[in-house]
Parts: sequence; C-alpha cells; structure tokens
Amino acid sequence: MARFILGYRVDIISMVSSVIALQVEGIELAGQLYLPGEGDRTPYHTICICHGIPTRVPGPSDGGYPLLAEKICREGFAVLIFNFRGCGVSGGNLDLLGWTRDLEAAINYLWALPEVDRSHLSLFGFSGGAAVSICVASQDKRVSSIVTCACPAEFTFFTEVDDPQSVIEYFRGIGTIRDKDFPNSAEEWLNGFRVISPIKYVADIAPRPLLLVHGSEDEVVEVSHAHKLYGRAGEPKQIIIIDGAGHRLRQDDRAMAIVFGWLKSHTEHIDSPLTNKL
Repeated sequence: MARFILGYRVDIISMVSSVIALQVEGIELAGQLYLPGEGDRTPYHTICICHGIPTRVPGPSDGGYPLLAEKICREGFAVLIFNFRGCGVSGGNLDLLGWTRDLEAAINYLWALPEVDRSHLSLFGFSGGAAVSICVASQDKRVSSIVTCACPAEFTFFTEVDDPQSVIEYFRGIGTIRDKDFPNSAEEWLNGFRVISPIKYVADIAPRPLLLVHGSEDEVVEVSHAHKLYGRAGEPKQIIIIDGAGHRLRQDDRAMAIVFGWLKSHTEHIDSPLTNKL
C-alpha cells in the first residue's frame, strides 16, 4: 500500500520500536530503535538521526523526533534516535566534544545489529547535531551518506561572546548543563565548539553523498553558513534552500519531503529529481 504526500511516495509499512540505552564514558544515553515490520527484507538501509542543541521545551503539538523517526521507518528504513549527553532523559552535561563520542557509540551500536545494512548507514542531523555528524563522518568511513538541516559552518555566535560564562549560564538555565561543577573551565568548554566547526571537516565527506538543507530565513544560523559549507564540500553534493523557512526544518513539510526523497534516491541508486530551491 502506498500514498503520495507533497509529491513523493510514502510506503505504508508496519514497524516495531524498542527502547535502548548506550553507555558512553559512564553516561547513559537514552534512545529508540525503529525497524520496519518486514523481517524477510533485512538488512535495512539505516538512518541515525542527530538532534540539535536544545533551546526550549517542545510544545504539546510537536511530535518531536519520535514522530520523524516513525515517518522515515514507514518508508522502509531502520531508524535510530537518541538523546546526546545533557539532553532529554540522557545523563551528563551538554558538551559538544562529548557529543562526537556519543555519536560514535551510536554508530558502533548500529554496526553490530544484523538488521542494519552496513553499506547504507546514513546520518541525518539538525543544527548542532548536523555539525557533529559532519565532524564524525569525516573520519568514520562507515557512514555512507549525510543529510544536514540548518547546519552551522562554525559556532561563532557562541565562541565570540565577550562573557563565556554567560553561555554556560544560559544552558544551565534550560537544563542541559546540570552539574554545579561542570564545566571545569568555561573557555575550554567553548573551545569544543571551535574544534567541531564543520567548515574544517566537510571536504572529507566526499566521495560520499552530502545534502545540505537550509531555510532562507533561518533566524538562528544564517543561510550563508550553508553556502560556505557547500563551497568547501566535495562532490557529490547538493544544497537546497527552502524559501521562507526558518531554523526548525523538522517542522517544515517541504524540507522533510526533500530529505525523504533524497534518502530514497541515494539508497535505491536512482537519480534525484530535486531542484535547488523551493
């Protein structure tokens, strides 16, 4: 059975989900694995979704990343979502360098599953999670392709502040820095954002496919960041600018339709019919 939404095909496939826990440096990370309910078709092309840096609590009508994972799974993909350290019900404190080790642990977990097609393990990252995805994938060749939404080229909006402690207090206020004695040094903690800057790593994604999606009216990460990354990246690469869209592309149907179509085209080895602007 299939139906069509926003010009692309959605296959209605049953699925099963299970709660998982990853242990990284003594920190427990909470996650959920979604598998299509068609065991005879394993192994599955697999997507690891990487959320962004939280700035607020989702509203009651926001289905969050579980809803996105379900939609992708129903297209026939295995999907993993998890909370990076300092986020959601995972332990620890927000630490972008630590996030790279969290993502490596998630990839290791997926790599060991018999249901995962090791030739098709993709990362799908948002904002800060997209930055971490580029950094990790530049060195981890197990990743076969990458989709980023609203990815910063660098984190100058954090790293060039006059008062580093004010950034710490901001994240402490929203609950992502939890321990009173963390971090040991505000400057060292902020330096993690400098180290992770995707502009340093994006060229090393090639020759694996890269899709950069950005809103033309992104109020958090200006659209110029996408163009910087695209200019530095190697082929094959594609940039999609969503006209009028802001930062929260997960909630933009046009953006998600493009991502779904791109993921299917790059796992089915067919040409993508996408244009470069909506």
